[in-house]
Amino acid sequence: MKKLNTIVAAIGDRLQCLVLLIIRLYFGWQFFLFGKGKLLNLDRTAGFFASLNLPVPHATAAFVGLVEAGGGLLLLLGLGARLAAIPLIITMIMAYITADRPALHAIFSNPDKFTSATPFLFLAAALIVFVFGPGKISIDALMGKTSGSK
Repeated sequence: MKKLNTIVAAIGDRLQCLVLLIIRLYFGWQFFLFGKGKLLNLDRTAGFFASLNLPVPHATAAFVGLVEAGGGLLLLLGLGARLAAIPLIITMIMAYITADRPALHAIFSNPDKFTSATPFLFLAAALIVFVFGPGKISIDALMGKTSGSK
């Protein structure tokens, strides 16, 4: 059993950089597209933010769009990935608090509702990059600016 565990762990270690790359590429691109969509439709986004009673909805929409588009590109490249993940995490938490409050309140009573809300996978991806780093296949790794990732 110990030998099997060692083999499985070795396989997992070898796959870590590939999994981190896939997460960064997919969710980095998705964050970019969502942010770009907000910026290209700023009035509509600001109107939605106003309906959520967010302060200065136009400026907030522009800020969130820039965070998502810019942070998404940084995740995609693996450049400053851990630092870029922080505002993305905050943005997704705020999305739960403002736009998906029923899902947030259901975190324990109805976890399916919480995990099926739009922010969930984006929040999870940003948290994974923040905790584990961008992986070996990233600009951060090439520049020697990442630690803890394999």
